[in-house]
Amino acid sequence: MSQHTEKDQKTIPLTLGALGIVFGDIGTSPLYAFRESFLGHAHLEVSPFHVFGVLSMITWSLILVISIKYIMVVMRADNGGEGGIIALVSLLKKKSDDNSNFKKWLIIAGLFGSALLYGDGAITPAITVLGAIEGLELVSNRFEPFIIPITIGIIIGLFSIQRFGTGKIGKVFGPLLLIWFSTLALLGIRGIFLNPGVLVALSPHYALAFLFSEPGTALLVLGTVFLVVTGGETLYADMGHFGAPAIRRAWFFLVLPALLLNYFGQGGLVLSNAAEVANPFYHLAPEWALIPLIVLATLAASVASQAVISGVFSLTRQAMQLGQLPRMQVVQTDGQAFGQIYIPLVNWMLLVATVLLVLMFRSSGNLAAAYGIAIALDMVITTVIVLVVLYGWGWRRPLLALLALIFLPLDIIYLGANLVKFFDGGWFPVIVALSIFALMSIWASGRLRLRSATQADLMPAQTFVDRLPKSSILRTPGTAIFLTSLSDGVPTALLHHLKHNKALHENVVLLHVEVLPTGRIKQDQKISVEKLGPNFHRVTFNYGFNERIDVPRRLRQCKPMGLDIDPAQASYYLGRETITFKSKGSLIRKISNSIFAFLNRNAGRATIFFRIPPNRVVEMGAQVEI
Repeated sequence: MSQHTEKDQKTIPLTLGALGIVFGDIGTSPLYAFRESFLGHAHLEVSPFHVFGVLSMITWSLILVISIKYIMVVMRADNGGEGGIIALVSLLKKKSDDNSNFKKWLIIAGLFGSALLYGDGAITPAITVLGAIEGLELVSNRFEPFIIPITIGIIIGLFSIQRFGTGKIGKVFGPLLLIWFSTLALLGIRGIFLNPGVLVALSPHYALAFLFSEPGTALLVLGTVFLVVTGGETLYADMGHFGAPAIRRAWFFLVLPALLLNYFGQGGLVLSNAAEVANPFYHLAPEWALIPLIVLATLAASVASQAVISGVFSLTRQAMQLGQLPRMQVVQTDGQAFGQIYIPLVNWMLLVATVLLVLMFRSSGNLAAAYGIAIALDMVITTVIVLVVLYGWGWRRPLLALLALIFLPLDIIYLGANLVKFFDGGWFPVIVALSIFALMSIWASGRLRLRSATQADLMPAQTFVDRLPKSSILRTPGTAIFLTSLSDGVPTALLHHLKHNKALHENVVLLHVEVLPTGRIKQDQKISVEKLGPNFHRVTFNYGFNERIDVPRRLRQCKPMGLDIDPAQASYYLGRETITFKSKGSLIRKISNSIFAFLNRNAGRATIFFRIPPNRVVEMGAQVEI
């Protein structure tokens, strides 16, 4: 009985937290998705045939894309409990036996897919908060001049509370989203009572009939219907915050039923009075409940942004750990939950981009045109990589072929439907993605060239140790730990230390920290200690990208392996390179070199990244030509 109670005590908060963080994006789509299906690019006439067709498309999009694809299939492709497209790329990298060009292109596509989510991270807060605040126009026209300032104020407030962490935010947002989804369901039931016949649209027949009878118009409508599933990618990226079981429970028991009821309620309302299509969500509420509903929708819209922001934090940390982005400050907001983090620089950059979007587009209808392309392309990439990963895990070929036949055509149709919106705003997330992807590529290739340059003509560590007894180098008391990006060879920092000080500590450790493409590392693979000579060791610490790097803590764990040192009393030596570039190269290469040099100079301090005591660190400068 006690075990069951303890399990419930963990299950309920996790499910409620997942509700508050993960489902905000997909849960606020009723504010604008059904309306824009009629008022957007398609300019769809309100008729039973069209209403049934749109509702059927919405229903089966939620079932096929979210319930089956993401909840039941994609979330099984986790990397140590962590989700998101970077985690998928890591799973591909782990297959060292497969170095085919296909796998390399998949990895590139996956990295570009991760970059696409940054554009979404800016659009989602803008469209959801703006869509909620626009309800004030129904109260009085006098509110119209204040909609943009109020929206920007709420967005600034939302990004300002990120430092408290997703766990604490989830505790507040979870109950709020519980009220929100309950309200969605009640409003939907009220609308369905106006026209119960709308429930026939649960059949996929109406979606297919619309697609085949008016293919051109239906394709345009699909580009807007896609707004109901745009939260799928962030749902997967947020998996590491609360875990797959909590997300599945929240979706099937509350979120999906509430969304379907509300969409069908809007359909029933519009069938009863076609004029209500101008804002069917708010017109579902009785007049006395309009202002409370606007307040609730505004709060829920703020939560909607949280799902994307948290997902972007997770993707950024994974990219940093795997060497795709420069080091940035990562604040661990929960002492136990590794996935709950806050990245200040990313947070404030997203804030600036979101405010600019609100000022540029000025309405949720205009933003709907910019929304979708990035996520649609991301979904195609995710589907392909997931199928490849599951194939590598031994899933049966007939099952994978069936999944491919279901998911890929659907994803490609959605992508085609969204491409028509490119010049109406869809260019924004694409430009953002290309910029982020370019930075990733410049950083990763630059680090690779830098590593190659520092490895050139290196003396093997064993050779250096063998020569030490014959040299005139003085040995002073204490322990020196030289951090190096090399798994072999004598680090440049050590050679410069000898050059300037003519002495070496009595105990020397060459420490290499390696982040592997997996969420967590097995206990017996975390530490490798190799004795090169008397009081001279080479140590390798292996981490997963879902683990916090803590060098002093890991050093204390080396005692059973014959390395007994006090991390608090050791001196840590780090190399800091000043990069110069060879004069040869095209203009593009010179530009990329300048960008890499800037990123390298402004990367986060290694002391923070490795959790090393700052007062025990010595940095040795070196000039490296690449």
